[in-house]
Amino acid sequence: MNVPNLLTILRILSIPVFVICLLYGRPFIAFLVFVVAGITDGLDGLIARVYRQRTPTGEYLDPVADKLMLTSAFIVLAVMGMIPGWLTVIVIARDVIIVLGILVLLLTSHRVAIKPIFISKTATCFQIATIAWALLAPYSPFLKSVLPYIIWVTAVLTCITGLQYIYIGTQYLNEQGG
Repeated sequence: MNVPNLLTILRILSIPVFVICLLYGRPFIAFLVFVVAGITDGLDGLIARVYRQRTPTGEYLDPVADKLMLTSAFIVLAVMGMIPGWLTVIVIARDVIIVLGILVLLLTSHRVAIKPIFISKTATCFQIATIAWALLAPYSPFLKSVLPYIIWVTAVLTCITGLQYIYIGTQYLNEQGG
């Protein structure tokens, strides 16, 4: 157990706090928990690189923590009507497609190097922004009026990256004779 892995575990443990804050009508506190989780995400990666504390556990646990937080946020925000349910379906479906693609590669004896593409990182940034924006929208008419545009950009980027990963996966399988 090192500091980056501890921060990742704390991020996972913050998910129920985040969800409870939302369920009990405390979106601003949920926003603060979300921001702190984001800071620890950046901090664990920085510490792991600078102090050479990368571990196989951390390499798997970190993206799992991120996906758990994002998935939890999208589901709860959709159930509460703060974002549309269709966006949640798109975000989760893309992640399921990626995981299934990785499983197919592993089951066909292909080595899997997980390297996110640039547009995927952009989509993830918009997913995070959508959650943060939705949490703050009740406090500002301006934020509330801009939220639909952010939702649509997030949906389009998420769909594009899902299709791009499908294309990359099938190309890889075809090149490897899979």
